[in-house]
Amino acid sequence: MLKILLFAFVLAGVVIAVWFVQDRKSVRSEGGLELVRKARQDDARQMFFSIGAHWPPRGLFLRGFKQEGELELWEGPPGKVGWVRVAIFPVLGRSGDLGPKRREGDRQVPEGAYVIDRMNPRSSYHLSLGLNYPNESDRVRSDSSQPGSDIFIHGGSATIGCLPIGDEAIELLYLAVAEVFPQPGASVAVHLFPFRMSAGRVASASREYPEHAAFWRELAALYEAFEDSRVPPDVLFDSETGRLVKPGA
Repeated sequence: MLKILLFAFVLAGVVIAVWFVQDRKSVRSEGGLELVRKARQDDARQMFFSIGAHWPPRGLFLRGFKQEGELELWEGPPGKVGWVRVAIFPVLGRSGDLGPKRREGDRQVPEGAYVIDRMNPRSSYHLSLGLNYPNESDRVRSDSSQPGSDIFIHGGSATIGCLPIGDEAIELLYLAVAEVFPQPGASVAVHLFPFRMSAGRVASASREYPEHAAFWRELAALYEAFEDSRVPPDVLFDSETGRLVKPGA
């Protein structure tokens, strides 16, 4: 009897392993996203419910920190207080250095205020969420002819300028974004920072990277606006200089 039970447990483990290997490969096929939805929707819902967040999400907000290698997921009512942090996903790989992306091929992960503008269920990196890089600021401040493009949050761990968070994490995040993205007028903001921007950290990093000091002061104001209000701030850029001119809710 014991041998039969052990065999049953082993067989169950094999079946689960086969699902993860085979079905993740098939996500890139037509309708493959539904396999992830069926397998992980309950996990995504529970991730939100476990900390008192809403499902389906009322709104979503992401903050990424390059040096710490973290991507925060927040849920809350757009334009109002009541946002809660749902998860912190480890970023599994990074290219480049601290500082913004300014040209094609510089291997930099962007820094600034972005939104998710596309979803790719047939990504080479399992699933991916595209950012609107270059944004209005980047188009002014970056290389005018080749600023770069195709910046994604995606599965796996390999990257050149993107944010890989692994296959299991991107499944949960992708399903959450899929609940918000189709809504008319809805958007998912993504703020990318070089590090958690306390005053002391900004001062020390600016001494080490003086070429980024002025830009980082703008990002620090954006960071502090959310830290103070816990409401994702509205973002406006100066159309001539690309400077962030209004980090406020």
